[in-house]
Amino acid sequence: MTATTANLDSPRPSESRLGAADPEVYRVRRASRGVFGRTNWWTTLLAIVLSLTVLVPLYFTVVTAFKTPEELATSGWALPRSWSLDNFATAWEMTSYPRRVLTSAIITVGATVFTLLSNSMVAYALGRNMHRPWFRRLYYYFVAALFVPFPIIMLPVVKETALLHLDNEAGLILLYVVYGLAFNILMYTSFIKSIPEELEEAAAMDGASRWTIFWRIIFPLLSPMNATVGILTCLWAWNDFLLPLVILTDQSKATLPLAQYVFQGQFNTNYPVSFASYLMAIAPMFLVYVVAQRWVISGVMRGSQK
Repeated sequence: MTATTANLDSPRPSESRLGAADPEVYRVRRASRGVFGRTNWWTTLLAIVLSLTVLVPLYFTVVTAFKTPEELATSGWALPRSWSLDNFATAWEMTSYPRRVLTSAIITVGATVFTLLSNSMVAYALGRNMHRPWFRRLYYYFVAALFVPFPIIMLPVVKETALLHLDNEAGLILLYVVYGLAFNILMYTSFIKSIPEELEEAAAMDGASRWTIFWRIIFPLLSPMNATVGILTCLWAWNDFLLPLVILTDQSKATLPLAQYVFQGQFNTNYPVSFASYLMAIAPMFLVYVVAQRWVISGVMRGSQK
């Protein structure tokens, strides 16, 4: 019995060869194997509950999109008797889906591209000059905008965009770029501080200008943060309802979330057609994620490791 216990507690030959002959090091490694080797049922149960908070509404949305109003009134959780696409056809016609998707796509792509280009340049200028008082004050000025809720400034913004004839897609793209500036600067500057300045000094000694240094060295190194900012901006611009509602005056140029508002009336709501429209609105972003998931996940992971 004693010999068996001694064999269990003694380090394995492979661990001895790796320098784990020290009893303290061996004890820590065995403890680490115990933590990660056993199943943590409390964490697993919490993960299951959190997953249900997403899966249950998604299931309700999918089954409702294929039901008739009579089936929905009978039971909200039961599967539809027939998987008909009539609700999707109705939603396609009522929302003018191709035109709304094109408008939303133009605004989303424009907001994402201009946000990445402009916000990264502003953050680079601030991050490399934080030792100067004016740049430090300017940084805090931008970051302070995070604490200003949009409803407070909504009315002045609406009036200014109307006076400047920016109550259209171009004005909407400009507002997305400006309103994302505070949060994006906070993320970009913290990342830029971790990039060694010796890289820029070496490039400057080889004759590179400040513009060349930014585009050839800094901007490629910002790819993990560009992926994160791009994802957040893309989702925000695609799903946003409030800004298009108050800025766009021409209803023929409404975005897809605005077009879905036609399903909600004063006295009734067509839930099956509404939920079919919601699934159609999710579809383009789902396709983007399926195509770009490799770059999205790698960008986020590299950003977290940085």
